[in-house]
Amino acid sequence: MLVQVNGLTKQFGGLTAVNNVDFEIEKGKITAIIGPNGAGKSTFFNLISGFHQPTSGSVIYDGNDITPLKANQIAKLGIARTFQTTNLFEQSTVLDNVIIGHRLRTKSGLFDAIFRTPRIKREENECKEKAYEVLEFVGLTDIANKPVSEISQEAKKRTAFALALATDPSIVFLDEPAAGVNPDETDGLAELIKKMANNGITICLIEHKMQMIMSLADKIMVLNYGKKIAEGTPEEIKQNDVVIEAYLGGEAVAQTN
Repeated sequence: MLVQVNGLTKQFGGLTAVNNVDFEIEKGKITAIIGPNGAGKSTFFNLISGFHQPTSGSVIYDGNDITPLKANQIAKLGIARTFQTTNLFEQSTVLDNVIIGHRLRTKSGLFDAIFRTPRIKREENECKEKAYEVLEFVGLTDIANKPVSEISQEAKKRTAFALALATDPSIVFLDEPAAGVNPDETDGLAELIKKMANNGITICLIEHKMQMIMSLADKIMVLNYGKKIAEGTPEEIKQNDVVIEAYLGGEAVAQTN
């Protein structure tokens, strides 16, 4: 298992956002987390990626306990994530946004920056090369020099994917990657997620678009009020009465068929 979560719990005051969740993410697979709004999905991502410290429980990554680590330390281990709201520098170009991702892998410090040392020049070139490489992977080389403020919502999603990929991750956590895009664009993003998985990157995603999830995921976990209520293959989840009652409902089940 690449990621193993044991008894993970997060309380905010009197609210238990994530409640004693056990979960495993298998290397090389696409794993999905679904559940109603407020079910604790994004908080769960935040706990694994170090943006929140759990109240109790542990996160094991590649055999190592990463529970006490900060977000930047976890990112350096090979865990990347995107956010529900795309966090990009709107006035900077697509290329410059993606270059930032590979900075995680560089060694230059303030001295190098001030004196323009050979190391910083070499690393700047490496970052640019990596940025072009991942932009080609996500299909954005033609708009590399456009400001983010001038590109479509779907292109912003792809830029966020590229930014995550520029950190050289082993696993990428995608928080609602298809939110705010049309059905054709959703299909395109689903193909890109498959492409990432086919290139050896483990994927874990939160998504409300059931048709997309059912066609993509190897395994699905369902959260409700912070608790895991089900886990299994898409086929098992579709037929799970507890899930249908809590979340999917007749309309959503119809979308998956």
